[in-house]
Amino acid sequence: MNYKNKKILIIGGTGTIGRKIMEEILIQEPAVIRVLSRDEHKQFMIENEIGNKSNIRLLIGDVRDYDRVERACRDIDIVFNLAAMKHVPACEYNPTEAMKTNIIGMDNVIKAARNHNIETVIFTSSDKAINPTNVYGATKLLAERITQAANFSRGNARTKFVVVRFGNVLGSRGSIIPLFEKQILEQRKVTVTDQNMSRFMMTLTQAAALTMQVPENCLGGEIFILKMPVIRLKDLVEIVIEETCEKYDIDVYEVKIETIGIRPGEKFYEELMTEEESKFAFDLGKMYAVCPVTYGIEKFMEFYKNYNPVDIGSYRSHNMEPISKEEVRKLVRGAGR
Repeated sequence: MNYKNKKILIIGGTGTIGRKIMEEILIQEPAVIRVLSRDEHKQFMIENEIGNKSNIRLLIGDVRDYDRVERACRDIDIVFNLAAMKHVPACEYNPTEAMKTNIIGMDNVIKAARNHNIETVIFTSSDKAINPTNVYGATKLLAERITQAANFSRGNARTKFVVVRFGNVLGSRGSIIPLFEKQILEQRKVTVTDQNMSRFMMTLTQAAALTMQVPENCLGGEIFILKMPVIRLKDLVEIVIEETCEKYDIDVYEVKIETIGIRPGEKFYEELMTEEESKFAFDLGKMYAVCPVTYGIEKFMEFYKNYNPVDIGSYRSHNMEPISKEEVRKLVRGAGR
């Protein structure tokens, strides 16, 4: 996707992935990038780091506030909505707050984009939206549905509403790697829920690059699922311990692993795609496109006719081959880049 001279709005743009998308789009010389977030400290840091760039606008505001979102959307071509409450236990104990940000916030974006005839809106979702066992996943699932449904009710607007679904991003805010490093340095131990867990994981660069490709590949209404390697938590823990100990000259045998059990709402494994979704999905190379079945499925079959359909089945981390420990090491070393 070429973003040269495009007008971009990144909601939640001071988060790790939003910040990475901003940096990558800036290279392509867009007309303007507006960054909307409620974190004034991070906006201050961005302002200091990027210097005096005439095509950056830093806007204080909350995705829950429709009027603020509406003003931010004026004269914009493409919107990325990355604003979310995403900490699983926090969402479990504060479900109405998660609903306001993750569901009502996305509905605000949809209404504002439709009113301003925006070209494309990309909603970033999570693999936890599949068969959700927690509040976070449930809010993301409903937000996915209203994003897809927005393609029905857009009236005369040209706006294409699409979803990007991915898993854990190494190096993002809330990533377990910085937590493990802190525990190793301060306590000589790491706390792990269950070493037998499996997760889909990718680097920050991969997440940003693939998300940015979506606008040029979509018809409107699809869920794009970024392909991610499966990692065993046991391998990740061992690699982080080894890498941290080498970096800070610590004896690896001094570091203990403490198992604390699964947290409220946490899943033992993750899912990328349900069996039902796989019946209407195509393999685009680095991602899958799941077509909506509630309307116009024929036009999607025609649009993706040059791509292979995916094998029918549930795409779960526990029944897919995990990458090797050394491949995990490469991912960890590349986290944040």
